[in-house]
Amino acid sequence: MTQIELGWGSGPSARYEQLAEPFRPLFQKIRASAVERDLERKLPYDEIKALRAAGFTAVRVPAEFGGGGATLPELFNLLIELSEGDSNVTNAVRAHFGFTEDVLNARNPQRRALWLGRLAEKTFFGNGHTEIGDASVSAFSTVVSKKDGRDVLNGRKYYTTGTLFADWINVAAQLENGEPVGVVVSRHGGGVEVLDDWNGFGQATTASGTAIFTDAPVEPDQIVPVSERFKYSNPFYQLVHLATLAGIGRAAAGDVARLVRERKRVFSHGNASTVAADPQILQIVGRVRGNAYAAGLIVLKVAEALQRAHEAYLGGDEEHAVAAIAIAEIELDQSVTVISDLILQATTILFDALGASSAAKPLALDRYWRNARTIISHNPRVYRDRIVGDFAVNGTPPPGQYRIGTAG
Repeated sequence: MTQIELGWGSGPSARYEQLAEPFRPLFQKIRASAVERDLERKLPYDEIKALRAAGFTAVRVPAEFGGGGATLPELFNLLIELSEGDSNVTNAVRAHFGFTEDVLNARNPQRRALWLGRLAEKTFFGNGHTEIGDASVSAFSTVVSKKDGRDVLNGRKYYTTGTLFADWINVAAQLENGEPVGVVVSRHGGGVEVLDDWNGFGQATTASGTAIFTDAPVEPDQIVPVSERFKYSNPFYQLVHLATLAGIGRAAAGDVARLVRERKRVFSHGNASTVAADPQILQIVGRVRGNAYAAGLIVLKVAEALQRAHEAYLGGDEEHAVAAIAIAEIELDQSVTVISDLILQATTILFDALGASSAAKPLALDRYWRNARTIISHNPRVYRDRIVGDFAVNGTPPPGQYRIGTAG
């Protein structure tokens, strides 16, 4: 069935249904096994492998390189659908699509052609960005240095989501002189250890643990100054989280509707002889679905702003690109709190439509709230409304790239 027939509205383009159709059976298969993975903490190795084989990980790669040539709105709609299957899987591919975006925007034609070709060949990328502990907000302790006449990488990263599944790791580091750079390191090239030590109560199967680099070899052409990275990276990465939340909302809406439809027991003080006919229960189901619907529409509207930023950057007009990227950032920021509230409410009130049996662990309905709450903590909303307010009142542009660490 199409998105329209399912009540989620039209897709972001006339060709979207054709683009999405080959992936939907895979999304449904991923959803069918999502509860098992959550309860047993099984990492989605097979699911990532299947997505790669189906060409999903190359969907943003231009058609001339052998990819799907999807626009950003098309990509984010697909990520909503994937997240309805399992939000953990979407989180695991987030860094891969971020690297793809980086390559699509590369000014160096050789670099662009090399990595787009590898992406089309279904190569998969993980990440190494965040440092924890005493890491500084203004510098990385992960450093590219010289050893025996060649470049090597040393350091430790956390929240390396998806890296256990990867062929290559896209790492944020710095040179010995302090210059920040991006480095692509082979996952299996020696000097790389990836640990499955993520212990969050949600998004538990994303492989978001530690990556340790010990004299990991780096080729000179795999080092890129931060100034050459794609400029709308912050709203891009954060919008993946919002798309994931929208997909969680859709999944929760589907489950609560099904369970209400199947429920036989009623309360003596209810309003009908079946739960499926009780208007108060139907109101809850409708609210969950409405929240998910609104979240998805907001995601697609922000994705349009990202597409404009991408096109402006490729157009070469720096002033236009800077303005478009700033607006994309503002559109993202003014969406974060709204979508977060919508999905947190939806994943909480769904239990009001069901009895105490809905808390049974085998149903794993709690995973929707746990996963949403975890994603929202990774996409901190506490500062977003202030940033938007400062823009609205004072014309202050958004801060751009975010970092976390100690203030010293």
